[in-house]
Amino acid sequence: MSHLILIRHGQSQWNLEKRFTGWVDVDLAPNGKLEACKAGELIKELRLNIDFFFCSYQKRAIETLNLVLNTLRIKNNNIIKSWELNERHYGSLTGLNKDEMKRKLGEKKIQEFRRSWDIAPEPLNQNSPYHPLNIEIYKNVPRDKIPDTESLKDTFERVTKYYEEKISDKIEKNIIIAAHGNSIRALCKYLFKISEKDISKLEIPTGNPLLIEFENNSVKNARYLDKERAQDLINF
Repeated sequence: MSHLILIRHGQSQWNLEKRFTGWVDVDLAPNGKLEACKAGELIKELRLNIDFFFCSYQKRAIETLNLVLNTLRIKNNNIIKSWELNERHYGSLTGLNKDEMKRKLGEKKIQEFRRSWDIAPEPLNQNSPYHPLNIEIYKNVPRDKIPDTESLKDTFERVTKYYEEKISDKIEKNIIIAAHGNSIRALCKYLFKISEKDISKLEIPTGNPLLIEFENNSVKNARYLDKERAQDLINF
């Protein structure tokens, strides 16, 4: 039996402010740091030897993973960072307040942008300071790979391609991936075989480790470690 632990980063400053974040690189909020430390304690109770550590390029995921590893007393010099595990790009919605946009565009339209499978917001202007082209951490990402906007389908394609190429051959080991709401939703759709219709119902809580058990390279079971903040896993 091997284990894959998926952790959405702890609450970020823009989560707290209810802003669309996407590829913008924001810090964890104080509560997010506490969530990450609690996640580390929950993982520690499993008494697993963790073999591989993956995260996105974004510091809210990196800091979450560092806090988890610090709790586990594991050195963080073997972390593998990948932009393919980044959050979904929210296009022209980036930086805007979710409640304000609901009032402006209607709750139905915002929900469509947030939870639909293949509908993306309007592209973000490439001159915006929030565009990844203008954010230092993405300077080494091939320009043709940097999006102006993304649907969940777009996110799914880049996340699962990376998983198949870089992670799936390691699944007989124990792995932690620290990522984001939509990149983890994409992985859950892939691993749990969730339909395009049902994926809209899947919510990913911040800082709550999702433990996925594998047997013979197939998913056998999945559960959140913090039962009080667990969400429905659709097919489990």
